[in-house]
Amino acid sequence: MTVAAARPRLVSRRTLRKSSSGLHTAFGIVLIAIMLFPVYWMVNSSFQPSGNTLTADFFPWNPSLAGYTEALRTQGANLLTSVIVSLGSVALCLLIATPAAYALARFRFRWISIGLMAIIITQMIPSIVIANALYTAYNDLGLINSLLGLILADSSHGIPFAILIMRASMMSIPVSILEAALVDGASQMRTFVSIVIPVSRNSIITAGLFCFLFAWSDFVFALTLTTTEAVRPVTLGIYQYLGIEVGFWNVVMATAALATLPAILLLVLAQKYIAAGATSGAVK
Repeated sequence: MTVAAARPRLVSRRTLRKSSSGLHTAFGIVLIAIMLFPVYWMVNSSFQPSGNTLTADFFPWNPSLAGYTEALRTQGANLLTSVIVSLGSVALCLLIATPAAYALARFRFRWISIGLMAIIITQMIPSIVIANALYTAYNDLGLINSLLGLILADSSHGIPFAILIMRASMMSIPVSILEAALVDGASQMRTFVSIVIPVSRNSIITAGLFCFLFAWSDFVFALTLTTTEAVRPVTLGIYQYLGIEVGFWNVVMATAALATLPAILLLVLAQKYIAAGATSGAVK
């Protein structure tokens, strides 16, 4: 076969590849648009001057901030409660999960596999089961309707996941670095603080972010362990809001948009850390 005869075939193959790539891109764009349409409709409805989302325009031609003004007036305290509970849960999760992950990654004992299996099993327990069990204990300890109670409850959901994420990363740390620090006279705690934590930064940020999202989106613990308006996260606030302002969906959607904003900002800012932290222990 001559070179001239082979060129049309090469050109046709390249054309087919470009066409296939274009179809895949178009399909991906359509799929993303379908998945993100509820988010768009939430934001669109929050700017509608009318409270009825069924008759709302596809685009807010006359945007109104009345929904956001009312949402901040009625749900501002609930948003602040969610921020305090989420940040407290992150601090407690990392305080407990980081040294636990290091111990499970560094020390080799026969019971390690049993401990990891127990951690995985705890992730399978439904939240409502844990919440019902905690209610009796909280009632005796006086932790019902308290920020500390919600922080402890949300941390119980985030700690096992954080341990699994950080342990995978810490296992990829070369043992020679840790042994060199010990030979130089550093204690186990000094080695952990000065070497392990900086090297595992990506996985720690990833674990902390997911702990924040677990606590921020919690509904079951908030519904079970709070009975008054004094301590009420925004998720429960929206739930209680629907029964009162069900005719004013622009206020409800504005509250939902405000509740979604912190999660979106954190995911965007920590995107590179999440990608590195989630795969740091995959290849040694």
